[in-house]
Amino acid sequence: MHNASHILQLVRDFLLGLPKRIISKEFLIFLFFLALSAIFWLLMSLNGTYEKEYPVALRLTGVPRNAVITGPLEDTVYVTIRDKGFQLLAYSTSKSIQPVSVPFSAYAQKDTGHGNVPIGDIKASIYLQLFKSSKITQFKPGKLDFYFNFGLSKVVPVRMAGTVVPGESYYLSKVEFWPEKVTVYANRHLLDKVHSVSTENLYITNFSDTLYRMVSLKSIRGVKIVPNRVQIGLFPDILTEESVEVPITAINMPAGKVLRTFPSKVKVSFIIGASMFRTIHVSQFSVVANYKELASDSTKNCKLHLKMFPHGIMKPHLDVNQVDYLIEENE
Repeated sequence: MHNASHILQLVRDFLLGLPKRIISKEFLIFLFFLALSAIFWLLMSLNGTYEKEYPVALRLTGVPRNAVITGPLEDTVYVTIRDKGFQLLAYSTSKSIQPVSVPFSAYAQKDTGHGNVPIGDIKASIYLQLFKSSKITQFKPGKLDFYFNFGLSKVVPVRMAGTVVPGESYYLSKVEFWPEKVTVYANRHLLDKVHSVSTENLYITNFSDTLYRMVSLKSIRGVKIVPNRVQIGLFPDILTEESVEVPITAINMPAGKVLRTFPSKVKVSFIIGASMFRTIHVSQFSVVANYKELASDSTKNCKLHLKMFPHGIMKPHLDVNQVDYLIEENE
């Protein structure tokens, strides 16, 4: 309103500022016919045939109290209507298209937990609100359905999806969710297929401190997830190079023979998170010398193999791969 008043004031000032000889009867007649021609042009334009898209709200009604909607019906459809400009203008102003009710009982198939709503039924309900001359030329989306059940559910764990890479010299030591598990509601067929739910694809890089974030869970058609958002905790740890001394164990030794190596222990080096190193024990490693290789090898050195190491360490390797040895008879 303020802008309109401002424009009118500018026009008034302009007209008043004109010389009186210009503001004549002929000038006012010109303005009248100019406005009249604009009105005729508008009327002719509105009398033409056009197409315009309108949103129409949908309402699923009559849902039983014990029913859980696991895959909701679309709440809005979009119809393209062809008609004269006058009618299309009416739909945009006073004759707006009212929401369409979709009765649950008319379409719900209780044995499958699925309801399919024919597009033709929705079009018919919309046509009841339109002028007889109006025609629907396009309808979106092309499919309308919903899923439901009567309380069937199970609890499943949450999994992370996407790319999460800490900064240089760090690694992701732990991922936690709050809550760790969520409840999923679906029909029996879908429940049997859902063993976990994942987050929306994450892309988090170059961080060195513990990071907390609320994330959405990836939707599954026909499945209701409660809650559908969880908090994720990302725990980076700084990488460090460590080592332990591990005894050498002989395998495939014949009865009565003993293998002695020099030295009897070798160092195993690896990369690990600083906090995780406290949980590492020598017993989690295994370094072996295979007697069968000694019997077929003419060299004087014994080859060593790293057969076992704990989960979570990176780039484990022996500092030496060969040692001197001596085979003794066991008395």
